[in-house]
Amino acid sequence: MPHKSVLIMAGGTGGHVYPALAVADYLRQHTVTVVWLGTRQGIESRLVPARGYQLLTIGISGLRGKGIWKWLKAPFMILVAVVNAYYIIRRMKPDVVLGMGGFVSGPGGIAAWLAGIPLYIHEQNSILGLTNRMLALLADAAMEGFPGTFTPKVHAQTTGNPVRAELIALPDPDQRLRDRCNGPLHLLVIGGSQGARVFNNLLPTALTHLDETVKIDIWHQTGERNYAAARENYAAVKTSCQVRIDPYIDDMAAAYSWADIVLCRAGALTIAEICTVGIASILVPYPYAVDDHQTNNARYLSERGAAVLLAEAELKEQKLAALLSEFNRTRDKLLRMARSARQLAKPEATKTVGDLCLGGAYA
Repeated sequence: MPHKSVLIMAGGTGGHVYPALAVADYLRQHTVTVVWLGTRQGIESRLVPARGYQLLTIGISGLRGKGIWKWLKAPFMILVAVVNAYYIIRRMKPDVVLGMGGFVSGPGGIAAWLAGIPLYIHEQNSILGLTNRMLALLADAAMEGFPGTFTPKVHAQTTGNPVRAELIALPDPDQRLRDRCNGPLHLLVIGGSQGARVFNNLLPTALTHLDETVKIDIWHQTGERNYAAARENYAAVKTSCQVRIDPYIDDMAAAYSWADIVLCRAGALTIAEICTVGIASILVPYPYAVDDHQTNNARYLSERGAAVLLAEAELKEQKLAALLSEFNRTRDKLLRMARSARQLAKPEATKTVGDLCLGGAYA
């Protein structure tokens, strides 16, 4: 059987890169050579080589919210990026090109189409991004993390969003939470790979509004840039809550296993992880996300009884304290929400996306 190769395009944020890494690992297990197309400035520049994959880069960045000069230069920048990606693809000759999102997928996808290489795309969010809206016209296959993201005429397959294997292996909510009726409420706070400043600033003060009978243990991921400030914020308040503060949590399986409920943003990867694990959540969408897609992501859980959705403008100290007090009293509600989240999970997402790529490579 001839050796096969797949070029994966993903970059910018963890929401694109981590699902793509899960697929890359699956393909590597099936003896497929994986090469990555990304940028020098994105999170992929650190994560991808560390995982043992060759990273090839092109120069490209986003345009939304940029000044007029950036827009005037955009056609030239995109053309150069397409040409560079085209030469990379012609030199590598992959059997399949998989676009998992980020700025790099646009020129890379166009280059794959020009080179006559099968192009597969995957949209993680519940609202279709600009890049995949364009690439859907060129792609041989389209996949989506949430049902109904692409228009019906695209005939996209709802695969779910790939997540790391160690989260899939965690016990279900009934096993994890059955002995947690008493004792402190375990609150995990995560704001994505960069942290969320609003949580770092507001949560410490919210704890001062809790009744003394409410016991909460907190594990808070602050993000590297906000770690020192968050420590100062917690040190400035008087609380009986036990708090662990980390700039970044490497072992998310351990964190999710420890937690009873999660306070977090509503990026596609976070939503997928919450569902895969099966855990209750308070979702505060990032208000400046493109097309407000995080609010739409969050509604997918909240409308199905799996999460509480709070707009950032509604996130007040007293309101958060009241929510935490309520969940501390009603542990059965946490279990019901966790079960609802688990029912929305697609634990086979990595395998499904990977198998589609394998099928294309060996076609």
